[in-house]
Amino acid sequence: MQQPYDTPGAEADAGARVLVVDDDPTVAEVVSGYLDRAGYVVDRAGDGPAALARAAAHWPDLVVLDLMLPGMDGLEVCRRMRGHGPVPVIMLTARGDEDDRILGLEVGADDYVTKPFSPRELVLRVESVLRRTRPAGTPGMLRAGGLEVDPAGRRAVKDGGELALTIREFDLLAFFLRHPGRAFTREELMREVWGWDFGDLSTVTVHVRRLRGKVEDDPARPRLIQTVWGVGYRFEAAANGS
Repeated sequence: MQQPYDTPGAEADAGARVLVVDDDPTVAEVVSGYLDRAGYVVDRAGDGPAALARAAAHWPDLVVLDLMLPGMDGLEVCRRMRGHGPVPVIMLTARGDEDDRILGLEVGADDYVTKPFSPRELVLRVESVLRRTRPAGTPGMLRAGGLEVDPAGRRAVKDGGELALTIREFDLLAFFLRHPGRAFTREELMREVWGWDFGDLSTVTVHVRRLRGKVEDDPARPRLIQTVWGVGYRFEAAANGS
């Protein structure tokens, strides 16, 4: 019933393709206008099924996705898209409730913006996320703690098995492997990995928890990504969980 999704092709070379999903036509029009003027190829959808159909026709480089959609909410849309392949997602929410923001991050959203928001800020967030997905001058293989990370190919392997990581999870893991043994505050991780000088630090907390669930043998007792109380987190390169 579901048709296979196209992978990004040459047409994306003229400008990254961004799918804007929002049931409010005014919001969708304003956001699409700003993104279009910034040089992006913009597709629009007003509900979940339409968003999945648009993605099936033209796989996006990034999705701007409203949390509250009729019929199928943004969380389910995000899950279904991620089931077909990795794609960066910026979640929009009209609520200021922290639980909603964390829920979006838990299903793999790379960023979120709370309504009302500045369209210019959203464009900057889009640029930041896309820049992180296409890093220039990536180094060679990174290896530690039973992990192998290929920044150029954006592949991560644990004990021979490939890990299914979101864009931000991959960036966070690669950053940890580049700086073994050093403790970082959440503010430092947000600045170095997300490229933000300010933001909700729960974003870092959620991503560390998700990453532990994928790289640790026992996420409840992490040996690779350790909490440094009163500071933040440290990656222990010598740990292998065995």
